[in-house]
Amino acid sequence: MNPLDMEALREFVNKNISRFHQDRVRLLEKMNLISLLRKKNPYLFRAKNITAPSELINDLLAAVLSSTEEKLFGEFLEDISIFVASQTCGAHKSTASGIDFEFAHKGAYYIVSVKSGPNWGNSSQQYSQEQDFKEAIKRLKQSRLSRNIQPVLGCCYGKGRTTFLRGYMKVIGQNFWYFISEDPQLYQRIIEPLGDEARRYNDAFLDSRNAIAVQFTNELKATYCLPTGEIDWAKLIELNSGNLDLNIMGSLVVEDLGD
Repeated sequence: MNPLDMEALREFVNKNISRFHQDRVRLLEKMNLISLLRKKNPYLFRAKNITAPSELINDLLAAVLSSTEEKLFGEFLEDISIFVASQTCGAHKSTASGIDFEFAHKGAYYIVSVKSGPNWGNSSQQYSQEQDFKEAIKRLKQSRLSRNIQPVLGCCYGKGRTTFLRGYMKVIGQNFWYFISEDPQLYQRIIEPLGDEARRYNDAFLDSRNAIAVQFTNELKATYCLPTGEIDWAKLIELNSGNLDLNIMGSLVVEDLGD
């Protein structure tokens, strides 16, 4: 394998990480108070004894942004791994469904699908990944690349031993970055360029987030609060979960499926 040019990696990160931060801002811009109040469990926030409108808005924003940001950054981290592999082992983007890149190394031909972390997907998605590997192997065996083909599921972060199951090799965290670079410290080294522009981008994001929080707090006070200024939980829960359409006299017919 070729050694990774860290300056090239830094340039790639600085050039492309803006997309992650722009997506965070766009996520805020697409929000409105109603959609925010409907996204999360209102009973949970009531049980946490939240009484101030500003506290509720900040907690809701934090909960919604956290899950979405992890997904967005996971996709960016996957892009970094593909860039690294292209530099170190001549990997190229795969045309096969569900496969991110392919490369040859030491007599084997690797087809790699990259996931952000080890706990990805439900059983249906995992089954689909297995089928994608099988189809890719079948296609390659019909071509000149009939050598030893090894499917790999690479996870950018997390702990766990390398395993062989479901017909593919699963490599996690440090092992994955070593697999595509033969550098045992790369998993730590890639953290450095990620912080180069972080403060500038994050300050701009926080300005947008704070403006949205103030706007939503004022809207919440005007629409979903009592004259005392406290949150009108009954009204808020009606917005979130009110949908009664069952006949309370029990006219709903349930088909008898038998024993």
